[in-house]
Amino acid sequence: QVQLVESGGGLVQAGGSLRLSCAASENIASFNAMAWYRQAPGKQRELVAAINSGGPSNYADSVKGRFTISRDNAKNTVTLQMNSLKPEDTAVYYCKALVVGIPIRNYWGQGTQVTVSS
Repeated sequence: QVQLVESGGGLVQAGGSLRLSCAASENIASFNAMAWYRQAPGKQRELVAAINSGGPSNYADSVKGRFTISRDNAKNTVTLQMNSLKPEDTAVYYCKALVVGIPIRNYWGQGTQVTVSS
């Protein structure tokens, strides 16, 4: 079973920074992509950032220039560095692994809370 465990969430004032980590139970190089999503109360879960196994990364327009996703295959971790945080960044952040095959498989962590105060 694939296990993903997020950490690094917490309470921070606007303009501050947080670094989220996602630790996987197996080699993340075997995943086609890793991603961070977030979900605020009463809202749909949205993609924040994703990184493919080959290296290219993508970001939601709302976080471009502020967030950076990175991967450390040796440590089986994916990191989301969040700078210049805004109150609208407040949400539960989830790590996801994607395996493209037959069938396509998605694995999710339990999430970590990020709260940004004004």
